[in-house]
Formats: sequence, structure tokens, C-alpha cells
Amino acid sequence: PGFVAPLPTSNRQLPHRERSRSIIPSDMASIRKPASALPPTSGSAAGDLPLGSAADAPHGSRPEQVYTRLRDLIVQGLLSPGSRIVETEIATRLGVSRTPVREALQRLQQEGYVNGSPGAQQSRLTVAPLTRDDVYELLNIVGALEGMGARGAGLLPPSERHALARELRTLNAEFQRAGKAVPIDHGSLYDADERFHRRIVEASAGPRLLALHDAVKPQAERYIRMYISMLTGDIRTSVYEHDLIIASIDEGRADDAELA
Repeated sequence: PGFVAPLPTSNRQLPHRERSRSIIPSDMASIRKPASALPPTSGSAAGDLPLGSAADAPHGSRPEQVYTRLRDLIVQGLLSPGSRIVETEIATRLGVSRTPVREALQRLQQEGYVNGSPGAQQSRLTVAPLTRDDVYELLNIVGALEGMGARGAGLLPPSERHALARELRTLNAEFQRAGKAVPIDHGSLYDADERFHRRIVEASAGPRLLALHDAVKPQAERYIRMYISMLTGDIRTSVYEHDLIIASIDEGRADDAELA
């Protein structure tokens, strides 16, 4: 649970169980703008960015490194919605051939980060906009996945639940400290919240749930990071909601953990 963006008056409010377990600013007047796209970030086009090299990305195959590098730039808003993605420019700046770049871009298209029809010319590829429909679809999916993780954590043996609860209390304390910082570091606040919920998912999830969470959460993160700087309210509500999740897991109340 966290701060949830209000739906326009013409639509229903998200049910509690569908809310994303992430920090979402509650006061977002811009969400009421036309659904075509949300406002762009202050990011740049690919040609203006210090992309570094593929070696700067985490270890893995070359396509995986290129994919990770580009995805991080999109998620962090450094490549803003609508920015052109030119295959040859990226290959040159990353110091790789066009083949791993092409494979990475195909994967980014499949996951919704980049727009372009199959076989489109490289000049037609752009960073996908964030529409209102995208936002609510992503938040619903993330909320469902993290709810499943919390339910699984609540079904663990008592000794494992108690150990996990102690760890989660420590993570929630870190989240609370990040929220009290002056000036507030919204990146650190997001990271602390993400560590809390990711730990719950990791505690009991199988490889499929983890893979789904890995694939979808960064897409939601793109939206969350764009707007988290608007978060100026008290985070005590989120800290309290975290405490409810922890208590439900600790006491083995799996249904409550999923809904919290």
C-alpha cells in the first residue's frame, strides 16, 4: 500500500486489493489530463546521453547488457517519452555491433518501453509514452503480484515468518528514516520502499512469480519515479501500512497479508 493516484471522476476508484504496493503521490492533478500521454520528463534523446559502454551495465550477455543499460535510462527518465531511438547511434556510443542493440530493442518493444511496429525503420523507434491506461494496468499487475508474494510469506513456517518479520521491521525503519530526511531524497525513499516489498516477494515466490515481478515492476517504476518528487505529505500512513503487512505475515494471516 502507498499513496495512490485518484482516478478521474468519470471512473471508479481502484479497489484496495488492486493498489500497487509502492509509493504513489496522492495529489496528481496531471493524471486528469487526456489519456493520450502523461507529461514528459526532463530526459533527453539517446544521442544526447552519456551512455558509457555496454560494460557499464551489470554482467551478462552483450544483448542483456545493452538491454539493461537502455532500460535503466528509460526507467530513470533520462530517456524521456517520445525520444527517438536510433540503432546505429546506440551501437556507436556503447561500442558494440548493431546485432545486440537490435536484440535489446526488440525486447524493449515487447515489454512496452519502446514503440515501433515490427520491421519499422530505426528512425521510427521511440521511447513509449506513459498513458493513463498504462499506469493503471501496471499498478494493478504489480499490486496483484506483490499481494501474491505477501500471501506466500504468510504461509511460511512460523520460524521463517518471524525471521522475515524482523528483517521487514528493519527495512521499514530505513524507509521511515528516508522519509524524514531534510531535504527529502525521493530516490532513496523509493529505493527503501522497493527493498521492503521486494524482500516479501523473494521470501516465498517461485521462479515464475519472481520473473513476472522483475519484468513488470521496472515499468511501474518508470511512472513512480517520474512523479515521486511530488510527494510532500507525511509518510506515516505508508509506514503504518507496512506495519500491518509485517504483523499479518508474522502471525500467519495470509489473507490479510495479501490484502494489506
